Amino acid sequence: MRFEVPQFIEVEAKIIGPFTWKQFVYLAGGVGVLVILFLSAPFFVFLIFGFPLFIIAGALAFQKINNRPISIFFESVFNYVIKKKLYLWRKTEQQHIIEQSNNTSASNVSLAYTNQKTLHKLSHNLELHNSKTE
Repeated sequence: MRFEVPQFIEVEAKIIGPFTWKQFVYLAGGVGVLVILFLSAPFFVFLIFGFPLFIIAGALAFQKINNRPISIFFESVFNYVIKKKLYLWRKTEQQHIIEQSNNTSASNVSLAYTNQKTLHKLSHNLELHNSKTE
């Protein structure tokens, strides 16, 4: 039995005229807010607030950034502003092993700018190495 594999699944279906459902909702919502603003506010206030609302509704309906809807961009900006930022990178003291001879005993290793954790790892490694050679 043969099955048809769906193709072009990234393309949204045109439901209402030339608009997808999301585009229609954004445009209808923008027009609805503009009508309410026109009927309830003076014409000067309607012009000041109506034009930006018209631009935002049009951008939400049609504009894409990096082939993604601008609503996802606005959501990312909102989350960035609201949520805490977590910085993982911290500048710490440099950890360098300056000189190490072939014989890895503690007396032959010279360390510069080390911290406790590095010393613990180094001593543990030296203990393992010494126990293997004995």
